[in-house]
Amino acid sequence: MTVKAMRLQTLVSCVKQNTDTIARVMNLESDAIIINQCDVNDYSEYEYEGHRICCYSFREKGVGLSRNNALMRADADIILFSDEDIRYTEGYAEKVLKAFEQRPYADMLLFNFDVIRERTTYHTDKEHRVRIYNSGRYPTYSFAIRLEKLRMAGISFNLLFGGGARYSNGEDSLFIKDCLKHGFRIYALPISLGREEPRPSTWFNGYTEKFFFDRGVLYKPLYGCFAKILALRFLLAHKDTFFADADGEVKNWQQAYKLMKQGMKEATK
Repeated sequence: MTVKAMRLQTLVSCVKQNTDTIARVMNLESDAIIINQCDVNDYSEYEYEGHRICCYSFREKGVGLSRNNALMRADADIILFSDEDIRYTEGYAEKVLKAFEQRPYADMLLFNFDVIRERTTYHTDKEHRVRIYNSGRYPTYSFAIRLEKLRMAGISFNLLFGGGARYSNGEDSLFIKDCLKHGFRIYALPISLGREEPRPSTWFNGYTEKFFFDRGVLYKPLYGCFAKILALRFLLAHKDTFFADADGEVKNWQQAYKLMKQGMKEATK
């Protein structure tokens, strides 16, 4: 009996990019769906290195909306989320498909990418199962998922969080939480697929009042009744970084904690 080979599709979210060249710039090695948020509504497609590149341009903003637009149009066995600043290394598509073939029990796999030190939130040195207590560090571009499993669970990205949305970030953490809630078996792997090209952040403007308020809004749906204690742990663990600037907008962890609790109250509305 012949087993059908799995197909990978890379889902790229970008803003005001040249969709005609993005496949080459990113070194795409699979079929892809490009969602370009810009000033026009348009569609085009072309072939790059034998792969079909479908490009949608929309007059809208918000990374969650962008990812959902790509997700609803996906039709492959495995999907890999991505951003315009990702540069894949040769063989990345084969690595992803091989990883799923070797782990038929896995619903979702998280991969490594090389990033500058200031942007490092995680690096997997040893394969491990991802649970709710260690799931809050991974960016969306590290996510590869079995599409059928995702569709059956009805999971999509929260439109209130992330770049271009009301609250600064956290759509990736909430997405993983939803996957875990639906019983997904998620594993982080010590396999690198490429690098992130340095660029200005789309949401981070320093440790401002909005930063802490928005983090409080996120912690409520993410951690529920443990939100306050985990917020306190978060602030104390990073206080040397958050409050190093004496002239900063937020002076100390007590002020930041108050802002986070205000955000939690808003999240309950």
